[in-house]
Amino acid sequence: MIFTGCKTFKNNKLSKEINKQLSSVATTNYFQGVLVYDPVRNDTVYSHNSQKYFTPASNTKIITLFSSLKTLPDKIPALKYVVKNDTLYMEGTGDPTLLHSYFADSTAIKFAQEYENISLYLNNFKESRFGPGWAWEDYELYFSPERSGMPLYGNVVTISSKDSVQVIPSYFQNQVVPITYSVNRELYNNTFYFDTQRRDTLESPFMIDSTLTKKLLETVLLKKVNIVQKMPDTEKQILYSVPSDSVYKRMMQVSDNFLAEQLLILSSSTLSDTLNSAKARKFILDNYLQELRQPPRWVDGSGLSRYNLFTPETMVYVLNKMYQEIPRERLFNFFPVSGLSGTLKGKFNGNDSPYIYAKTGSLGNNYCLSGYLITRSGKTLIFSFMNNHFTKSNAEVKQQMQSIFEMIRDNY
Repeated sequence: MIFTGCKTFKNNKLSKEINKQLSSVATTNYFQGVLVYDPVRNDTVYSHNSQKYFTPASNTKIITLFSSLKTLPDKIPALKYVVKNDTLYMEGTGDPTLLHSYFADSTAIKFAQEYENISLYLNNFKESRFGPGWAWEDYELYFSPERSGMPLYGNVVTISSKDSVQVIPSYFQNQVVPITYSVNRELYNNTFYFDTQRRDTLESPFMIDSTLTKKLLETVLLKKVNIVQKMPDTEKQILYSVPSDSVYKRMMQVSDNFLAEQLLILSSSTLSDTLNSAKARKFILDNYLQELRQPPRWVDGSGLSRYNLFTPETMVYVLNKMYQEIPRERLFNFFPVSGLSGTLKGKFNGNDSPYIYAKTGSLGNNYCLSGYLITRSGKTLIFSFMNNHFTKSNAEVKQQMQSIFEMIRDNY
């Protein structure tokens, strides 16, 4: 797909109106890129800086969704395992749902409880805990959990207070200090701070190592777990957990960074026995996105890194590939809906009905939105609208975007 489709006279008139908006005094000191594409007519409705590179923020999750749809089965692979004599040997796949607060999946736990002897292999994880270019000071915040080969509880401690302080997993109960403090957790150890007067729930990532993983599993399995240095040299079986679509939808709706990162690790587990998201990214670029005219700099699954660089054209290319290959109802169900759901709840409201199904991307001084726009005439357009390096508020940027979206909706 090359974006060289003809522009109709109607499009030219629309383009002039959009150009007026984008060349106003209010937009002269930051960088914008827009591509709007009609997939039925192969028509470029509007293009502005669409071949330039932008920091995409969580628009990166669109590429992670595409990668997951290409590499993962209908259900999430929870474990790879071998049963030998009376021992279950198991290794993680990166499955993020095990004991996760939202999915509450215990498939692997129930399976392992059937065996008297359990041996766990963790050395298949060949990845750093954090992605390149992540902000180090986010270590204590809910949106920045560590990556791992066998995540448990979403790799976060959940702390709440009613009559008493409740801690999940309970293993950390004695490591929660009930005081008001400037951070949620110590930088180099799992000591947490919680103000018992707060009424909301605190989620804070915990530091992961093999000993902690072993202890958390032993606590929930109620039996000893042995750490081993290798798996038996025989064919591994795969245990599956939750429907994959449920993970994709959650990732896209609330822009869950942890799920995005682990999905790329999961993808790598389907390609080899090594858990490494770079393997998955390379595989996708080499096998499914080799036609891109502006190859991206793609360094993580979530978009937390400012090292990521994508063009609006790349975003529209991938969105169009999914639009052509996936049933519309299933595809649109993954995305936040303008005014109604996820990160678009209360935003870009239509006067009568929602008209945008899209993924947001927000970092300091950056706001991007890419997805699908339904016009009043019933046409579906694919778009990417990227804003980088502004110093005004997000609200002001969104207000201009909404004006342009409504112009397109009402006039195409």
